[in-house]
Parts: sequence; structure tokens; C-alpha cells
Amino acid sequence: MTFCLYPTAICVAGYSSDKNEILELLLPLKLFTDDNQGLCAERDFKVVHGGFSDGSIHCLKHIPGTRCVVTNDGFNSNLQVWDLGGEDCDVIKRTGVLQLKSASSDKGVKIAPGLTGDPCVLHGSQISDIQLTELTSGKPLYSLGKDIPDLLSSLQFVSGSVFLACACNGDLYVGDTRNPSGLQNNPAGGREGVHWCMGVKTDLSSSDPSSCSVARLSSACQVVVSDLRDLRAPLFQAQLHVQRKTTSDDFMKVTWAPALDNCLAVSGFDGMVRIYDTASWRPELMEFQPLFIHRGHMMSDDQFDTSSAVVTTHVWHPSRPRTVLSAAVDGSVHVWDWVDKATASC
Repeated sequence: MTFCLYPTAICVAGYSSDKNEILELLLPLKLFTDDNQGLCAERDFKVVHGGFSDGSIHCLKHIPGTRCVVTNDGFNSNLQVWDLGGEDCDVIKRTGVLQLKSASSDKGVKIAPGLTGDPCVLHGSQISDIQLTELTSGKPLYSLGKDIPDLLSSLQFVSGSVFLACACNGDLYVGDTRNPSGLQNNPAGGREGVHWCMGVKTDLSSSDPSSCSVARLSSACQVVVSDLRDLRAPLFQAQLHVQRKTTSDDFMKVTWAPALDNCLAVSGFDGMVRIYDTASWRPELMEFQPLFIHRGHMMSDDQFDTSSAVVTTHVWHPSRPRTVLSAAVDGSVHVWDWVDKATASC
């Protein structure tokens, strides 16, 4: 199960090899009521639009300012464009396919929606084939033009034109869609043999992308935090005490809390989502414990199932500081709040 979140709803989809549902769900009304209002009957997601995909959906991104999502099946470089429907139609329909060439298309592609201008997506399966494509015409607006075969694990805009790309080996690349030849490489250095992904905390109200914080998560359960002023030197790092329940690196994810300082979430190793406070982390690698652990996806028939439960993705709610949504391999989707026990009052 994968999903993407936008202001009042989420779009969810499956990734099995057969036909999969793609659904738009309204967030529970409980999220939008005053905490002091009392009981709220609407505590569940509500299906408002739905459709079917003939194949799996491994990557799913909403295009800001539109009723469109873009997907990839994880096995080729093609992108599918979907219309989420409106008040007069409850069907989610595929409206187009962007057939793109990639040197490693059997790995699928990573997608980052454009933040400004006409609807477009940045995409690629390896660093060398990163491209910005206009959705309506399929016209390429930017291509890298450099032969860098490193596989891509994460891709995200940090401003209207500047983007960050994380290779699976941990190297970070800074690019600008206004300057195809201006890609900056920041090698991870001494971190070979593990898989890496990244999460970026952006301040879109700032014109200076260097205000962004970048967290890299490794398959060895390490987190390295840096910023754009010097991506080679970590500000601080941590060894996470996690016992992996899966050998796959496909579900690894690290995200920053958009409305809290210094908080990030980690998932993809087992059936848990862990929340950490990085304020006490140091430049030296040390082990740190989480502030909070969500174990809800490990519940099966009122019993804890620690062997097969794996969280596939999670995302922070943009305006509720301590609200997180998460999904797991069994198709479950949870929305939950967390509490810092160290500061909570009785």
C-alpha cells in the first residue's frame, strides 16, 4: 500500500501484481474538530472517488494545485497520469501515459512534483536520466545530460527550481532546472555497502534553499543530518536501535515534521513508525532512543504480529504538528497522534 496526502484527503493505491484499486479518501472529520468539542462520530476514512489500475502502483504523487496524481509501477520508466474526479464524477480515470526512456527502467522511477508554474514532474531512475516533464504535453523541460549511472533513491524540490537527489549509495546531488550543467555532487564518503534514502525539511517561504535540513537514512539504521551549506559534513548523526524484520530496502523512509522543530520519523524496517528528537544528537555517531513508537500495524486479530508486519510509507499532517499517517503491507492505513512522554503532563 502506498499513498499521498493533500489538504483534506489522501489518495491510496496497492502494489500487487494484479489489478489494484486507486482510491481518494477523505480524512476523518475527527481531525478537523476542536479538541475540546467532545465526541465526534466520524473517526474513519470516507471513500469519495475510486478507480482501478491494471498493474501495481509503487510510486504515487499528487500534483499541487490540481486534481491529478502521477504514478509509476516500479518496473519501468512510464508515468501514468490520473484524474481524481470531481463533484459530478466519482471515478478516478487514467488520462494519459508518459512513455519515457531510462537506462535502468526495470527499477521504476522516483517522482517529485513541480512546485510552481504549469503542472510538471521531475523523475528518474538513476542520476543521469533525471528529467523535468510537462504533464499536459509530455514535453521535456529539463534534462541532466551527464553520464552518472548511480541509482536514484529519493528526489525532491527544495524551491521552485532547485532540487535534491539522493543516490542509493548515499551521495547527494544538488541541481537547478534552470542550469542543466550545474549539478553539484556531494559524495557520502566511507558509507559503501548500504542503501540510503533521504528526507528534506524545506521552508518554501524562504528564498534561500540553504535553510533546508537533509536527513539521510541507511539500511544499517543510521541517520545523518546535514544542510545545503555543506552536505559533506554532518551536523549530527545517530545509530537507531532497530531490529530489521525485512531484507527489502524498498520501504525505507525518513521524514521531517513540518510543524515541529527537530523531529523526524523513520519507518520501513518493521511494523513500527519511530519518532525522534534530533535536538540532542551530536556530530559523533551515537545510539539514541525514540520519543515515541507507533506499533498499531503490528496488531493482527488482537495479537502482536512482529514477524510479517512492515510499514510501507508514512507522512506527517501538514498543519497538525503531532499527527502522522502510515500504511503497511497488509493494506491498512492509520492516522494517529503521538505524545512525548517526557513532557506530557498527567
